[in-house]
Amino acid sequence: MTASATRQRPEADLGTAEWLVCDGCRRMIYGRRFARGGHVCPECGWHARLTATQRIALLLDEDSVEVVDTPVTAADPLQFVDTRPYADRLRSARASTGLPEGVVVARGRIEGAPVVTAVMDFRFLGGSLGAAVGEAITGACEIALRERTPLLLVTASGGARMQEGALSLMQMAKTAQAIGQLDEAGILTVSLITDPTFGGVAASFATLTDVIVAEPGARLGFAGARVIEQTIRQTLPPGFQTAEFLLAHGVVDLISPRAQLRPTLARLFGVATRRPGTAPVTPGDGHSAGDGRGAGDSRGASHGGDGVVRDPARLADRHPWEAVRLARRLGRPSTLDYIGALVEDWTELHGDRAATDCPAMVAGLGRLDGTPVVVIGTQKGHTATELAARSYGMPSPGGYRKAARVMRLAAKLGLPVITLIDTAGAHPGIEAEQNGQAVAIAENLRVMAGLPVPVVAVVTGEGGSGGALALAVANRVLMCANAIYSVISPEGCAAILWKDPAAGPDAAAALRVDARALLAAGIVDGVVPEPDGGADVDPLAAADALRAALTGALAELTPLDPPTLVTARRARFRRFGTPAPAGGAAPAPVVPAARPPLGAGRTHADLDDARRAS
Repeated sequence: MTASATRQRPEADLGTAEWLVCDGCRRMIYGRRFARGGHVCPECGWHARLTATQRIALLLDEDSVEVVDTPVTAADPLQFVDTRPYADRLRSARASTGLPEGVVVARGRIEGAPVVTAVMDFRFLGGSLGAAVGEAITGACEIALRERTPLLLVTASGGARMQEGALSLMQMAKTAQAIGQLDEAGILTVSLITDPTFGGVAASFATLTDVIVAEPGARLGFAGARVIEQTIRQTLPPGFQTAEFLLAHGVVDLISPRAQLRPTLARLFGVATRRPGTAPVTPGDGHSAGDGRGAGDSRGASHGGDGVVRDPARLADRHPWEAVRLARRLGRPSTLDYIGALVEDWTELHGDRAATDCPAMVAGLGRLDGTPVVVIGTQKGHTATELAARSYGMPSPGGYRKAARVMRLAAKLGLPVITLIDTAGAHPGIEAEQNGQAVAIAENLRVMAGLPVPVVAVVTGEGGSGGALALAVANRVLMCANAIYSVISPEGCAAILWKDPAAGPDAAAALRVDARALLAAGIVDGVVPEPDGGADVDPLAAADALRAALTGALAELTPLDPPTLVTARRARFRRFGTPAPAGGAAPAPVVPAARPPLGAGRTHADLDDARRAS
């Protein structure tokens, strides 16, 4: 017996035939092998549709499934008739699928993590969104809300159910507001997009979740390709509306092959949960929230148990230009290097949910020494190819919007935020300006200032201008010993004020971009030591030092309640440039040596000669 594994063939038949033809590569595949592989072609990876029952069996732990009865409402509100009465279509769908409607709701666990799931079945009138489907999705949301359990929505739909008229349209608003209630309650929501997901489902609950996971090749969109081509006669690009296309355009967070879905979802549900409650420290518990410091603040000490240096005198007194050169070395650990060394159960999230996925900005969820955290950072790379692919670590507006989106997710879930900064600045150029670079940076500043969770920022390399500050409005701002942080690059400053880019060393000294000067000025709260010679000499040791600094900062901050965290963070930045209070002494100005030693046998005369030669 031979069958064709096409999208039109009933899913229950796939894998029952001895041999079948793959709809992706048109090769013959053995039916039992196809079924054992989760109905995925072993040759090309094409993912066939699954029934709701098959999908639940694939995702949920076998002994955990509890199907929830959902009411069937408004069977035929319009007494609709096209080529057949709608009532007849409903009876046929129920007979052929064995389901009362096009979605199955169940409680269960995924690798031990509890979840409420609603799984759509495309066999039932194309998975169309009618009153009963909307009621089932809303009911699943209400169960998740009542039981404070993460929600998983598995979507497969051609769009709204036309036979129910405007009643079907109302289900979009009904389900959207149900997702909104889960947002307000801080409960994680995840969509699994399967092929196809269109129309009213795509434009409501499917794309409103915190994380959007898609199967390879799954199509998602408001208007289908046929509608677009027939309505406005546009020629569509290859792969239009597929998961791969949407990942590149910032709509979905990640693509997961079917075989990896369970561990991927389990990792998300395991990490993205509220941290265990700890006794909050309030302003009345012996510290003032208004001074920018919290309980356990050890910034007055010269060197804490976390290894962070808080006394500028303990740092090398060298020319800032040396720090500039060290901060820019290509071998220094990148954000992804630090994440790989420090963060367990890492899941990277992609896209700004609008138009793009900026490669210069990475963001995701994981665990730092067992603590669930959100990590966001700029990413450069170590080779010319990597640098070009990552836009040289200079984020686009979409990168900052992605960061803001993931920060809001951290706020919703109550997870600490860690930012790792290594960028010369935000990406300049026509496209960035057209897409609102200034607005995107400004929005990040506002979002970070009000995050009700602990925020720790670390400048690991370059901290350039507002593009860096957009990730550095934090309760604790640290920098690595050989990092720099400045309003502008030394070369840029030299070109504008000295009228000579070669005057970069003089500009670096004048701007005081190095860790020692910035710690003395109170711009940063502490300095993370680096191995002798720099972080690139011993990246593992550098990662260990960063781990100690981050865990130490989080230990101080996590006991604080949200109002205290926000108040302290705002007070920290409020005091910059504020006159000293009446009767109090103004902060002592930082007056480094006019031209501190360059080291390594070099002199300022050498630099002057080099500038004249250039």
